[in-house]
Amino acid sequence: MNYFELFAIEPEFNVNTVELKAKYLELQRAVHPDKFANASERERLKAVQRAAQINDAFNVLKATDTRAQYLLEMAGIELAHETQTLKDPMFLIQQMELREALEDIIHAAEPEQALIAFQDEIEGFIKEINGKFEQLFNVNDQASLSQAADLVRKLKFMLKLKHEGCLVEEKLFAY
Repeated sequence: MNYFELFAIEPEFNVNTVELKAKYLELQRAVHPDKFANASERERLKAVQRAAQINDAFNVLKATDTRAQYLLEMAGIELAHETQTLKDPMFLIQQMELREALEDIIHAAEPEQALIAFQDEIEGFIKEINGKFEQLFNVNDQASLSQAADLVRKLKFMLKLKHEGCLVEEKLFAY
Protein backbone atom coordinates (compact mmCIF):
# COMPACT_ATOMS: atom_id res chain seq x y z
CA MET A 1 0.00 0.00 0.00
CA ASN A 2 1.31 3.39 -1.00
CA TYR A 3 1.34 5.63 2.08
CA PHE A 4 0.26 8.69 0.10
CA GLU A 5 -2.70 6.77 -1.33
CA LEU A 6 -3.62 5.58 2.16
CA PHE A 7 -3.98 9.20 3.25
CA ALA A 8 -5.47 10.29 -0.10
CA ILE A 9 -2.79 12.94 -0.69
CA GLU A 10 -0.51 13.65 -3.62
CA PRO A 11 2.94 12.02 -3.49
CA GLU A 12 4.85 15.26 -2.99
CA PHE A 13 7.62 16.39 -0.70
CA ASN A 14 5.66 19.28 0.75
CA VAL A 15 2.57 17.96 2.47
CA ASN A 16 0.11 19.79 4.65
CA THR A 17 0.95 18.23 8.01
CA VAL A 18 -2.25 19.58 9.61
CA GLU A 19 -4.28 17.81 6.91
CA LEU A 20 -2.13 14.70 7.29
CA LYS A 21 -2.76 14.61 11.05
CA ALA A 22 -6.51 15.07 10.55
CA LYS A 23 -6.63 12.20 8.05
CA TYR A 24 -4.53 10.07 10.39
CA LEU A 25 -7.00 10.58 13.23
CA GLU A 26 -9.92 9.88 10.91
CA LEU A 27 -8.34 6.62 9.70
CA GLN A 28 -7.45 5.55 13.24
CA ARG A 29 -11.02 6.16 14.43
CA ALA A 30 -12.27 3.91 11.62
CA VAL A 31 -10.17 0.96 12.82
CA HIS A 32 -10.25 1.63 16.57
CA PRO A 33 -10.45 -1.64 18.55
CA ASP A 34 -13.68 -0.54 20.27
CA LYS A 35 -15.46 -0.66 16.90
CA PHE A 36 -14.47 -4.31 16.55
CA ALA A 37 -15.13 -5.52 20.10
CA ASN A 38 -17.98 -7.77 18.95
CA ALA A 39 -16.41 -8.71 15.61
CA SER A 40 -14.81 -12.02 14.73
CA GLU A 41 -11.22 -12.76 15.67
CA ARG A 42 -10.23 -12.34 12.02
CA GLU A 43 -11.88 -8.92 11.75
CA ARG A 44 -10.25 -7.76 15.00
CA LEU A 45 -6.86 -8.91 13.71
CA LYS A 46 -7.39 -7.09 10.41
CA ALA A 47 -8.29 -3.91 12.31
CA VAL A 48 -5.12 -4.16 14.42
CA GLN A 49 -3.02 -4.73 11.30
CA ARG A 50 -4.68 -1.78 9.56
CA ALA A 51 -4.04 0.44 12.60
CA ALA A 52 -0.37 -0.55 12.56
CA GLN A 53 -0.16 0.21 8.84
CA ILE A 54 -1.76 3.63 9.41
CA ASN A 55 0.72 4.35 12.24
CA ASP A 56 3.68 3.34 10.07
CA ALA A 57 2.49 5.49 7.17
CA PHE A 58 1.89 8.51 9.41
CA ASN A 59 5.31 8.21 11.04
CA VAL A 60 6.98 8.10 7.62
CA LEU A 61 5.02 10.96 6.07
CA LYS A 62 5.05 13.39 9.00
CA ALA A 63 8.83 13.97 9.03
CA THR A 64 10.68 15.54 6.14
CA ASP A 65 13.62 13.14 6.16
CA THR A 66 11.56 9.95 6.20
CA ARG A 67 9.07 11.40 3.70
CA ALA A 68 11.92 12.32 1.33
CA GLN A 69 13.45 8.87 1.73
CA TYR A 70 10.07 7.24 1.04
CA LEU A 71 9.58 9.35 -2.10
CA LEU A 72 13.00 8.26 -3.33
CA GLU A 73 12.16 4.62 -2.61
CA MET A 74 9.00 5.04 -4.67
CA ALA A 75 11.25 6.31 -7.48
CA GLY A 76 13.53 3.26 -7.15
CA ILE A 77 16.32 4.70 -4.99
CA GLU A 78 16.79 2.71 -1.78
CA LEU A 79 18.48 4.53 1.11
CA ALA A 80 17.30 2.49 4.08
CA HIS A 81 20.00 -0.17 4.19
CA GLU A 82 22.74 1.48 2.24
CA THR A 83 26.34 1.74 3.32
CA GLN A 84 27.16 4.66 1.04
CA THR A 85 28.52 7.72 2.80
CA LEU A 86 28.65 11.32 1.74
CA LYS A 87 31.52 12.23 -0.51
CA ASP A 88 31.17 16.00 -0.07
CA PRO A 89 34.29 17.14 1.80
CA MET A 90 32.98 20.69 2.28
CA PHE A 91 29.83 19.38 3.94
CA LEU A 92 31.83 17.06 6.17
CA ILE A 93 34.08 19.95 7.24
CA GLN A 94 30.98 22.02 7.91
CA GLN A 95 29.63 19.20 10.09
CA MET A 96 32.83 19.12 12.15
CA GLU A 97 32.69 22.90 12.60
CA LEU A 98 29.05 22.76 13.64
CA ARG A 99 29.78 19.99 16.13
CA GLU A 100 32.59 22.06 17.63
CA ALA A 101 30.27 25.07 17.85
CA LEU A 102 27.68 22.90 19.58
CA GLU A 103 30.23 21.67 22.13
CA ASP A 104 31.35 25.27 22.81
CA ILE A 105 27.84 26.51 23.61
CA ILE A 106 27.94 25.33 27.24
CA HIS A 107 31.14 27.31 27.84
CA ALA A 108 30.10 30.44 25.92
CA ALA A 109 29.83 33.77 27.74
CA GLU A 110 26.17 33.90 26.63
CA PRO A 111 25.23 30.23 26.19
CA GLU A 112 21.54 30.94 25.55
CA GLN A 113 22.36 33.38 22.75
CA ALA A 114 24.92 30.97 21.30
CA LEU A 115 22.32 28.18 21.35
CA ILE A 116 19.72 30.36 19.63
CA ALA A 117 22.24 31.31 16.93
CA PHE A 118 23.20 27.65 16.49
CA GLN A 119 19.58 26.51 16.23
CA ASP A 120 18.80 29.27 13.73
CA GLU A 121 21.78 28.26 11.61
CA ILE A 122 20.72 24.60 11.62
CA GLU A 123 17.11 25.53 10.76
CA GLY A 124 18.43 27.60 7.85
CA PHE A 125 20.43 24.65 6.54
CA ILE A 126 17.43 22.33 6.90
CA LYS A 127 15.18 24.73 5.04
CA GLU A 128 17.77 25.09 2.26
CA ILE A 129 18.20 21.32 1.93
CA ASN A 130 14.43 20.78 1.85
CA GLY A 131 14.05 23.37 -0.92
CA LYS A 132 16.83 21.84 -3.00
CA PHE A 133 15.43 18.35 -2.46
CA GLU A 134 12.01 19.36 -3.70
CA GLN A 135 13.48 20.95 -6.83
CA LEU A 136 15.63 17.94 -7.67
CA PHE A 137 12.91 15.42 -6.90
CA ASN A 138 10.49 17.24 -9.19
CA VAL A 139 12.97 17.03 -12.09
CA ASN A 140 12.67 13.25 -11.70
CA ASP A 141 15.61 12.06 -13.78
CA GLN A 142 18.28 9.66 -12.53
CA ALA A 143 20.97 12.31 -11.99
CA SER A 144 18.59 14.59 -10.08
CA LEU A 145 17.27 11.73 -7.95
CA SER A 146 20.84 10.73 -7.11
CA GLN A 147 21.59 14.30 -6.00
CA ALA A 148 18.32 14.31 -4.05
CA ALA A 149 19.48 11.16 -2.24
CA ASP A 150 22.66 12.96 -1.19
CA LEU A 151 20.49 15.77 0.15
CA VAL A 152 18.53 13.29 2.27
CA ARG A 153 21.80 12.07 3.73
CA LYS A 154 22.74 15.69 4.53
CA LEU A 155 19.30 16.33 5.96
CA LYS A 156 19.74 13.41 8.35
CA PHE A 157 23.03 14.91 9.56
CA MET A 158 21.36 18.26 10.14
CA LEU A 159 18.38 16.76 11.93
CA LYS A 160 20.73 14.87 14.21
CA LEU A 161 22.55 18.12 15.00
CA LYS A 162 19.19 19.79 15.66
CA HIS A 163 18.33 17.02 18.12
CA GLU A 164 21.71 17.37 19.81
CA GLY A 165 21.08 21.11 20.08
CA CYS A 166 17.83 20.30 21.91
CA LEU A 167 19.79 18.12 24.34
CA VAL A 168 22.18 21.02 25.02
CA GLU A 169 19.16 23.24 25.59
CA GLU A 170 17.83 20.78 28.16
CA LYS A 171 21.20 20.88 29.95
CA LEU A 172 21.26 24.67 29.95
CA PHE A 173 17.80 25.02 31.41
CA ALA A 174 17.99 22.07 33.82
CA TYR A 175 19.37 24.24 36.58
